[in-house]
Amino acid sequence: MITELTDRAVIALTGPEARPFLQGLVTNDVKDVSPGRAAYAALLTPQGKILFDFLIAAGDDELLIDCRHEAREALIKRLSMYRLRSKVDISRRDDIGVFTGLNSGVTDPRLQALGGRALMPKHEPAQDGAQDYLAKRLELGVPEGIDFGSDQMFALDANLDELHAISYEKGCYVGQELTARMKYRGKDRKRLLTITTKDGSPLPASGIAVTADGRDVGVISSRYGARGFTLVRLDRLTEASGAALEAAGVPVDVTKPIWLSP
Repeated sequence: MITELTDRAVIALTGPEARPFLQGLVTNDVKDVSPGRAAYAALLTPQGKILFDFLIAAGDDELLIDCRHEAREALIKRLSMYRLRSKVDISRRDDIGVFTGLNSGVTDPRLQALGGRALMPKHEPAQDGAQDYLAKRLELGVPEGIDFGSDQMFALDANLDELHAISYEKGCYVGQELTARMKYRGKDRKRLLTITTKDGSPLPASGIAVTADGRDVGVISSRYGARGFTLVRLDRLTEASGAALEAAGVPVDVTKPIWLSP
């Protein structure tokens, strides 16, 4: 069944310089984006921290950005700030919806298990699949949007490399220098992992430390009831192997998604 992700919105980039304009800003290579091939990417600060993440698809003579609905206006404002004299128009496309379903559109470029995704005209009200999609995303341990905060997390710490959002061959983009430096440093220090309370009670608020024997291991970045994401120091998590983890006194489990490299 195809359902609409009502928490998503669409931005269109049109004009002869739309593709090179976006290519010079975002983390991934948009040259190969086509009607059958989407891309996942992020717009970073010059210091390499995530401002926005989104999917990019190709429409008729336009590029379509599939982003969080609540982030769309801020993203348009940010893109417009970089436009300068580029021959590109940036507009809202409220006539297009984001739909998901096993056989719809193109395979999600982040992870095949997320299924198909399609940007299609809104002809009539469709079943809202946002909550079911969130449940699937949490089960798979795939973070996005609010899980990163804004200007809070480096792209590699947020697993964007493992989710195919970063090209190391495309050349310059905003935040590229620091992202490349972290990559070629050769060792991950932090990663965004899944966190769950042991007893099914709600997770403590974002910003609360995750501890082992009183020592900070990480910090909760987002929560959805008993599940969420935590930004973890990998060395400290390894050192805490076997120790009980908790957040504000609540016992928790921290796990690495199966798609994340060891």
